[in-house]
Amino acid sequence: MKLYWAPKTRAMSAVWVLEEAGAQYERSLIDIRAGAQMTAAYRAINPMGKVPALEDDGTIVTEAAAICAHVADRFPAASLAPPIGDSARGAFYRWLVFEPGCIEPAFMQKHIGLEVDSVTAAWGSYDRVIDTLDTALATGPWILGENFTAADVMIGGAVRFGMAIGMIERRASFAAYVSHCEGRPAFQRALLIDERGV
Repeated sequence: MKLYWAPKTRAMSAVWVLEEAGAQYERSLIDIRAGAQMTAAYRAINPMGKVPALEDDGTIVTEAAAICAHVADRFPAASLAPPIGDSARGAFYRWLVFEPGCIEPAFMQKHIGLEVDSVTAAWGSYDRVIDTLDTALATGPWILGENFTAADVMIGGAVRFGMAIGMIERRASFAAYVSHCEGRPAFQRALLIDERGV
């Protein structure tokens, strides 16, 4: 497996999930600050010109949530997703895509002060997203309850980032959840990789 990535980006989630899976992978640094993501060579891998992208035996997977789902299914022994047919699989999919589908748009709404009709906005509203997360994490320790999954990589990364930049208030459920995430050895390895940028 080859991960196309850059430090201090959404690629952190891909590094984290690969570390959780115990996968053997190589990292190919895409220098987004120098515009490497817009070269013809990289856009042949991801036409969106974004990181992360994962190459797995000739298959290219882009979008962080899709990479998390792919890795979870490729390494079932890591138990990063409920098995197909398990009643928890639906909730797993829900939370896996809640981050890009609801949390990120809600952050953008708050950041730019966007006024949007909560009926027509796919994410509803910033307040609804944050309150929904708070309720879901109140019992913890993970988004699906007792079992850590790849959905926690997506949700945990977003909640941690949101609190760090003041986009999310420091509610008790969020602080406890982020603490659980930060305590995972795979997260600590991923963070070290991200901080070193190599």
